[in-house]
Amino acid sequence: MTRAALLLLAGAILLAQPRSGLWSGERVKRIEAAVEAERVRQGIAGMTVSVARNGVLRYSGAFGKADLENDVDTRTDTRFRTASVCKPMTAVAALQLWERGRLDLDAPIQKYLPSYPEKPWTITTRMLLGHLSGTCAYRDAEMDSTRRYNSVAEALKIFSADALLHQPRSKYLYSTYGYNVAGAVVEAAAGVPFIDFVRDNVLAPAKMEATRDDSHRDIIPHRTRGYTKTRDGKIVNAVLADTSNKIPGGGYVSTSDDLIRFALAWQEEKLLKRATMKMQTEKQKLLDGSLTGYGLGWNVSAVAGRNAISHSGSQHGTRTYLAMFPDMQLVVAVMTNSDFAEPVRVVEMIVKGIVAATSQGTAK
Repeated sequence: MTRAALLLLAGAILLAQPRSGLWSGERVKRIEAAVEAERVRQGIAGMTVSVARNGVLRYSGAFGKADLENDVDTRTDTRFRTASVCKPMTAVAALQLWERGRLDLDAPIQKYLPSYPEKPWTITTRMLLGHLSGTCAYRDAEMDSTRRYNSVAEALKIFSADALLHQPRSKYLYSTYGYNVAGAVVEAAAGVPFIDFVRDNVLAPAKMEATRDDSHRDIIPHRTRGYTKTRDGKIVNAVLADTSNKIPGGGYVSTSDDLIRFALAWQEEKLLKRATMKMQTEKQKLLDGSLTGYGLGWNVSAVAGRNAISHSGSQHGTRTYLAMFPDMQLVVAVMTNSDFAEPVRVVEMIVKGIVAATSQGTAK
C-alpha cells in the first residue's frame, strides 16, 4: 500500500467517528493497518498510539514488542519513558503556583533557591520555562548517567556552578537542565517534594494513573525495554540510563492514553485557567524582538502544516510525541521504545489523512 493510500485510509476512518466512545470494527482495522505499516517502515520495536477527537478518546492501539528478548507484545497499558513530553507537566505545575500567588515567574530564582549560585545576569522561572535562561544543556556523556539522585535539588549539582552560555533572552537554547531548576523552584514554592506536587495537582486531576517518575530501582508494571540502532541498522538494547538526574525535564514514564488525558484536562481548564493557558502558548520574545517557536512548556510551531500545540521527547530507548490541533479538535499521542523512531511521522499521517479525506470528499 502506498503512503498516499495509507494517509487517505487513516483520514477516512478518523472522520467517520461515532458521537462518543472508542472507534470499533472496520475503522479500527484500517487505521491499525496504516499505523503498523508505518511502524514496520521505520523499524520501530514497539509503539502505542492514542487519538482523541472532540474531547473524547477515540482510539488506543499497541504495536510491536515491548520486550524483544522475551517476546512480550506491546499493550495499550505499556509504560514508556516520556522523555521531554513531561516538560509541559512541569510548566503547568509552575503556572498553577503562579495562579495561586505562590510563585513569581519574573523574580530571580534565588528567591526560592537561595543557595543556587548567582550568575552575571538574573534568571527567572519564566526564562527557564521558555528555554531562554542560557542554562547549559548536556555535556559529554551526561545523558548516559547511571548515578541515582535522591532529590531534584541534589541533581542541580551537576551543572549549577557552570557559567551561563549566553545572556538570558538573547537566544533560544533548549535545556533540560533549565527545567531541573524550574522543578526545584516548584518544589520550594510548593513546600513539598516536586514529584508529590505534580502527582496531586497535575496527574490526579487529569486522571493519569499510569504516569509516575521513572525510578530505575522500582518495579514498575508494564514498563517497556528500550532500543537503539547500531550504525549498520541492527536493533540492540539501549544503553543504561538513570533519569533521576532530570525528573522535571524528562524523568517520567507514562502511556499514550495518559498523555491524551493530560492534553484533554489541559484543554478543559481542569489544570489552568483559560488566560493562563493563553499565556503558556504565546511565543516567547527575545531581546532583539524576534519570537521563538516555544511558549512556556509547549512548542507552538506548525505540525503537518497545521497550527499545533505540541511537545516531542527523545532519550535513550524512547521517542515520543504529543500534539494538539485546536482547529481540528484533534489530539494525537505516540510513544515508542526506540530512540531512532520518528513518532511525528505517525502524527503527520493522521493529520494529513484527515485533510486528504476532507478535500476528496470521502468522509461520511
